[in-house]
Amino acid sequence: MKNRNNKIPSRRALLLGATAATLFAPSILRAQTERPPVDRNIAAFRVHEWRDHFDSLGVGAILADTKSMFLQHWTPDGDMRIYPTSVPLSDDLTRTGFTEVIDKRVAPSWAPTPAMRERNPEWPAFIPGGDPLNPMGSHALYLSWQFYRIHGTQDTRKIGRKSSNGCIGLYNEQIAEVYERAPIGTKVRLI
Repeated sequence: MKNRNNKIPSRRALLLGATAATLFAPSILRAQTERPPVDRNIAAFRVHEWRDHFDSLGVGAILADTKSMFLQHWTPDGDMRIYPTSVPLSDDLTRTGFTEVIDKRVAPSWAPTPAMRERNPEWPAFIPGGDPLNPMGSHALYLSWQFYRIHGTQDTRKIGRKSSNGCIGLYNEQIAEVYERAPIGTKVRLI
């Protein structure tokens, strides 16, 4: 008990410390030397130049990168903003290529596509806009491809994941911003 207040360790403490060092040092050293070198975590995200995808900006351009899960939007004056997105669950639900914005809606209603109804017959046939269960969120940009949209989502856990049935999803606040910045006729490319 005298050693509790002294700064000199007891014989028992020294013996236990030496034993622990002897037992664990080889495994620690082995773990440090046997481990393969670790590459730094480099994200797949890369900012694209609009000229690599579009001939001109026209009234604006949107590039949705389904691998990196982000969307870039350019206005006619070249102002570019980046937004994280959700992307389709699988490659067979993913459509890539060029399209354009043909309609825009605030509080869009939602109805599952025929393919969705086939896969999920228990889903409702229709959900009105503004309903908290509506997967379209607060705003939507309708594309020239039937059934494909860039829209908001009520379920923010989906952003940054493969979680959609073909659409590109954004946070509601961000799709509202894109909605205001992207007029009908905005060119869109999904890669």
